[in-house]
Amino acid sequence: MTARSNTSLDFALDLDFSQILTNPIMDIAARFWDDDRYQAFRVTYRSMRRIDDLVDNRKSEMGKLPTDDVRVIGQEIDTWLRSVREQITDDVFTREFLDVLQRFAIPLWPWERLGRAMVYDLQHDGFPSLRAFLRYTEGAAIAPASVFTHLCGIRPRDNGYQPPVYDIRQAARSLALFSYFVHIIRDFQKDQLNKLDYFADDLLRVHQLTTADLRNAAETGRASASLRSLMRQYVGFAEYYRARARRTLDEIAPSLEPRYQLSLEIIYGLYFQIFERFDADAGNFTASETNPLPAQVQARIEDIISSFTPTRHR
Repeated sequence: MTARSNTSLDFALDLDFSQILTNPIMDIAARFWDDDRYQAFRVTYRSMRRIDDLVDNRKSEMGKLPTDDVRVIGQEIDTWLRSVREQITDDVFTREFLDVLQRFAIPLWPWERLGRAMVYDLQHDGFPSLRAFLRYTEGAAIAPASVFTHLCGIRPRDNGYQPPVYDIRQAARSLALFSYFVHIIRDFQKDQLNKLDYFADDLLRVHQLTTADLRNAAETGRASASLRSLMRQYVGFAEYYRARARRTLDEIAPSLEPRYQLSLEIIYGLYFQIFERFDADAGNFTASETNPLPAQVQARIEDIISSFTPTRHR
C-alpha cells in the first residue's frame, strides 16, 4: 500500500506500509519521522523489548517463577541499568543506546520505571487491585510512551537536540493508558492462552469471576455474561482515557512539527479502530473478533492521512 495524502505534507506521500501492517502500532507511526529520529526510536524500543521479553517469555513458559529465578533476572536488569548510568560497558548495543540517549537528550527514568514494573511482574501473578495495576502501567506503558512523545517533541540544537517544551510523562499518560486498556481487551484470548493475566483481582471478584473462568472463556471462545460485564467496565476505562488522550494531543500539537503530529494521530486512530470492534453486549473477545485485518488497518491509515490537517507549528 502506498499512502496518499490530499494535504501538503510531502513526507506522507509515497510511504509504503504494505510490509509493516502487522508491526506494532508505534513502529507504524514512527515511519512518518525523519530517518534520524526513526533510527533512535528503533534503538530505544529494542532496549525496552529486551527487558520486557525477558519477563514475558519466562512467565509464558513457567507461570509464576521460582524466587531464585526472579532474583537473577532482577539482578540482570539492575546490572544493565547501572552500566548505562555509569556509562561503562563493552556491549556494542548498549554503547549505541548510550549514544542515542545523549544525542537525543533522552532521560533514563523510563527504563528505570520499566525495570521496576518488570520486577513486579516477576514477583507477582496478576494484580490484587486496579490501583496496583495502574502503578504497574507507570513502567509498563507510560514509560515507553514517554520516550515516543519525547522523540516527537525534541528540537534541533547544534549537532544534537534539546528536550520538548512539555512534560513528556504527562503528554504520554492518557494515550498510553488508552492504548494499554485496548491491548488488554484485544489480547484477552492470546494472553490467557499464554498464562498472562492483566485483570485486577478486586474487579474479578466484583464480577464473580475466577482466573479459571477467564482461561475457560479463552479456550472455548465463548464469553459468559459475567465476562462481558467485566469487559464492559474495561471498555469504560479505555473510553475515559481515550477522551483525555484526545484533549492532550490537541494541546501539545502546536509544539510539534506536522510529521510528529501525524504520527501521534496514527497511534490514536489505529487504537481507536480496535476499540470500535469491542462488543461488550454480544462479543466473545476472541482474537479474530478484536483484531482488524491488515487491509482494514491499511484503509484506516489512508483515512487518517487524507483527513489530517496539521495544527500550525510554533
